[in-house]
This record gives sequence, structure tokens and C-alpha cells, in this order.
Amino acid sequence: MRIVITGASGNVGTALVRRLAGHHDLVGVVRRPPTDPEGSLAEVEWVAADLADDTAVAVLRRACAGADAVVHLAWGFQPSHRLDLMAETGVGGTDRVLTAVGAESVPHLVHMSSVGAYSPRQDSRPVTEEWPTAGVPSSPYSSHKAAAERLLDRFESDHAATVVTRLRPGIIGQRAAGSALLRYGLPALAPAALVRLLPLLPVDRTLEIPFVHADDVADAVARALEAGAPGAFNLAAEPVLTVEHIAAALGARHVHVPAPVVRAAVAGSWHARLQPLDPGWIDLAFSVPLLDCSRARSELGWEPTVDAVTVLDEVVAGMADRSSRPTPALRPRTLVDLARRFVTDGPVSSRRLP
Repeated sequence: MRIVITGASGNVGTALVRRLAGHHDLVGVVRRPPTDPEGSLAEVEWVAADLADDTAVAVLRRACAGADAVVHLAWGFQPSHRLDLMAETGVGGTDRVLTAVGAESVPHLVHMSSVGAYSPRQDSRPVTEEWPTAGVPSSPYSSHKAAAERLLDRFESDHAATVVTRLRPGIIGQRAAGSALLRYGLPALAPAALVRLLPLLPVDRTLEIPFVHADDVADAVARALEAGAPGAFNLAAEPVLTVEHIAAALGARHVHVPAPVVRAAVAGSWHARLQPLDPGWIDLAFSVPLLDCSRARSELGWEPTVDAVTVLDEVVAGMADRSSRPTPALRPRTLVDLARRFVTDGPVSSRRLP
């Protein structure tokens, strides 16, 4: 198959390339193609396109011409102080991909949605794919993922000949994303070693988060492509991660702090430009439902190979070691580069990423 992958150089994208390379013809649509790809990345035909710009439609159409499937992974997590740009990248970018897929009559679209698209949970019972996807209004990420789901609804109604698959994973991790996660989550001048030096974890004891490994998400994508499976699929590994798991991974002692207090601290430091995570992520963390993944197991034959605790340990180790891949999205994090960019361009939460 000829498969077009947007965001092929990122966290899930590199895992998917590993999974599909050598079996299919791959086209990677990214804003910044790798300059010296190696391994499986060297087998990809790289195409440069900024999905936040209308000029991307023409590029996408050329890439999608004759394609058997499009896997849409590209999304923006920063700059969190530029909601207009984040929306243009995530929601607008999805709209541009759908325009190209429809215009070129691509038979199959796989869209990477998220647990964040779901409406807030009511309790700790896992939800199926029938749970509403209205998002968490106070979280820009969640609101944008929900808006993308509405675009997919309209696309399906207008393009019955295209199979649409929606994957809704929990938090996706792998060791190689360590440097990228540090850039998104830590103040620019904070050393990576702080990940291992946190003495206390001040967070509400009720926190529960579904996690899954990037390689297992890539496997679900591959299975959906092979089966031509329509509809939505939840993806998460066992067990559900709790504050006890997170504290153990960090080597920290958990101290219960009510969620509103945590949110206020994050909001204050974000507004002061001291760190890049907006307070909507706290709202989302305490609102996302747990996931019933029985549909993926029964219809795709999918089973996670990495348990959630191992995924978390791998992510923490990757952050502490500043793990990376030879792509701009997963490039190594260095304090020298971060300091230079902070001086010239300001904090990551306010600037367009390179």
C-alpha cells in the first residue's frame, strides 16, 4: 500500500514508520523533514508542508494522489499562549487533510484522536467508544480534539466511499520522546536531571491516567489499515496509572494536594511564563475517562505488549537521559540551544516552534 502519514517524524509517527517500513510505500508529510534520516526513516519519501497554512492543501493533494490510505497524526502542543496557532495547526490542519483526502478520493483515513476528545468522566468505570466526544471545555487541547471529531463527522457524511477510522488512545509514551517531552513540559533553563531529583509529588490522590506505548499505538494503526476497519477504537494498557505509580517512577514521595490548588499553581506559573503547560492540562488530567478497549481487542485483534507502568518508567528514563531521534520533532534537548532560543525568540509557550 501507498500510505501517507502526517506527523511522521513525531512520537507516534516514528513508531509507525518502524512498524510499516519495508512493507509499504510511505510518504511522510511534516513541517520540517529530517535532514539526514537513518534506519526506517530513510525509507520514507519526505514532503514538507505546514498544516497551519492554507498552502498545505495543494501539497497534501499531491502527496495523497494515488494513496491507498492517509494516517493523520500531526498535532500541535505548543505555543500554549497562542491558541489561534494551536487551533490552526490541530483543527485547521485536520480540515486541510480532510479536504485533500476527499478531493483525491483516498479510500481509507486513519485519524489519531485522543482520550482527550471525550467528555468528562462521571466515575472510574471505563467507557466505550460511545461516550460523548464533547471534550473538556477548559482544556484547549481537549476542545481542539473534540472539534476535529466534528470535522470527521461531517466528512463521513459527505464521503461515504472513504473508510474513516478514529483511534482514541490514552497518553502515548516511548523513551525516544524524552527530549521532546522536556521541551513541552519543563521551563527552558531547567536541566533534565530535575526529573530524577524531585523530592515530592504534590498532586491530588484521585489522579488516574490511561497510558499506552507508541509501538502499541502503531500496531493498532497497522491493524486498522490491514483490516480497513471503520469507526472508533480506544487504546490503553493496564494498569491505570495512579499517583502511587507516578511517584514511584520519579522516586518522589507523594503529598496529597487538592486538584484546585494544583491548578492554581500551574495557572499562576503559566501566566507568568515560568513554565509552558497551560492549566487546562490539569483540568483534563482529572476529567479524562478510563478506557474500555474491548472493541480494539475483538475487531482488530489488538493487545498491548507493554504494560502502563513500564511505559511510564520508559518515559521518565527518556526524559532524564534526554533521549531523542534524528528528526526535528524529537531532536535532542540541550540547555545551550534552549537558552539561545529563549533569548532570541522568548518562551516556547509564546513562539512558533522551529
